[in-house]
Amino acid sequence: MSRINKNVILALLTLTSSAFLLFQLYYYKHYLSAKNGAGLSKSKGSRIGFDSIQWRAVKKFIMLTTSQNVPVFLIDPLVLELINKNFEQVKNTSHGSTSECNFFCVPRDFTAFALQYHLWKNEEGWFRIAENMGFQCLKIESKDPRLDGIDSLSGTEIPLHYLCKLASHTIHLVVFHERSGNYLWHGHLRLKAHVDRKFVPFRKLQFGRYPGAFDRPELQEITVDGLDVLIPKDLMHFLEEIPHSRFIECRYKEARAFFQQYLDDNTVEAMMFRKSAKELLQLAARTLKKLGVRFWLSSGTCLGWYRQCGIIPYSKDVDLGIFIQDYKSNMISAFQDAGLPLKHKFGKVEDSLELSFQGKDDVKLDIFFFYEETDHVWNGGTQAKTGKKFKAQLCL
Repeated sequence: MSRINKNVILALLTLTSSAFLLFQLYYYKHYLSAKNGAGLSKSKGSRIGFDSIQWRAVKKFIMLTTSQNVPVFLIDPLVLELINKNFEQVKNTSHGSTSECNFFCVPRDFTAFALQYHLWKNEEGWFRIAENMGFQCLKIESKDPRLDGIDSLSGTEIPLHYLCKLASHTIHLVVFHERSGNYLWHGHLRLKAHVDRKFVPFRKLQFGRYPGAFDRPELQEITVDGLDVLIPKDLMHFLEEIPHSRFIECRYKEARAFFQQYLDDNTVEAMMFRKSAKELLQLAARTLKKLGVRFWLSSGTCLGWYRQCGIIPYSKDVDLGIFIQDYKSNMISAFQDAGLPLKHKFGKVEDSLELSFQGKDDVKLDIFFFYEETDHVWNGGTQAKTGKKFKAQLCL
C-alpha cells in the first residue's frame, strides 16, 4: 500500500512540475517578451511586436492623418521618454529600415497625439473616414473659455479631445487651442451624462484630467518603429512641462461681479500702467524661462488676477514668487542683461532674500523668495525706507 502511495505522490509531483513549467513558458511568451520589447534589442532579423494591436492602431491612425493632411504630433510621455533615451539610434533610422518594434509596441491602453486646432481644415470629414477605417471615435466638446468674458458667446463649444478606439487600443488626440499669450491650451476631459463610461478606461488617460498649457513646440519629423511621426524638437523641455502644465482659468464670473460693485479704472494712466506691467511680466517670464527657474504670481499681482482677471492699476509694480532652492547666482545679471537694472536687494539667500528691478515707465519688478519649513512656507519682506523686516507665513 505504501509503494502505491509513493508512486501516486511521484506522479502528482511530476504533473505539478510540468504544469508549472508550461505556465512559465506561457508567461514568458505573452508577458515578459512583450515587456522587454520596450528596450532596444541588438539582435537583428526578428520583427518583435509589429503585429501588436498598439502598433497596428498607431499605423492606421498615422495613415489616416497623413492622407487627410492633418499635422498631428506625438505627445505620449511613455513613448517620448523612450525616444529621448535612445535618440541617437532613432535619429539614424530611416523609413522601413527597423527590424523591431521598440516604442509603439509597449503594452498600454492609449497612445497620445496632439493637434493644433487652427490647422485642422476638415474635421467632420476626418471623423467619418476614421469610422470607415474601423475606429470607434468619441468626441469631447466643451464651452470655449476664451469667450467667457463675453456673456453672449460663452456657450460656444469647441472640440477638446478625440478618443479613437481600434480593437483594444485607443488613440487619444488632444486638441490644442491658441491663447492670447502665444501658448497652446487644452481643455479638461469632462464626460457628459450620455457618454458611455466603459468606452475606454478614462482614469488611465495622461492628458485631460485637468486643463493644460504648453509653450508652442517646434516640431521635427523622425521615423519611429518604421512610422514617420512628428515630435517636439526639444523633447526634454516638453517632457518637463507635462507635470507642471496644469492651467487654472481666470474667474470671469466673479470678476464681473467685482466690477459691478467697484467701477474699473479706465483712465489713461491706469491703461498705460496695465500695458507696461504686462510687458514687464512677459519680459520677466522670458528671462526666468532661459534660466530654467519656476515662478508664480505673488502678492498684489496674484490678487489682481484672482479677484478681477487683470492687474490692479494702483499697485504700481509686478510681484513674482520663487522658491529659494531655485535661486541662481546669475539671476541678477540675467535681468540686467534683459534691460532691468537692480533697484534693491534685501536680505541674503539664507535669510529672506528679496530682489527688486526697475522696469520702464517707473514700473518695478519685485521678486520674493519663499522658504519651506516642516509645516509651513514663508517669505521675507523689507521696508525700503526703514529697513524693517517682515515675515509672511503660509500654512501647508
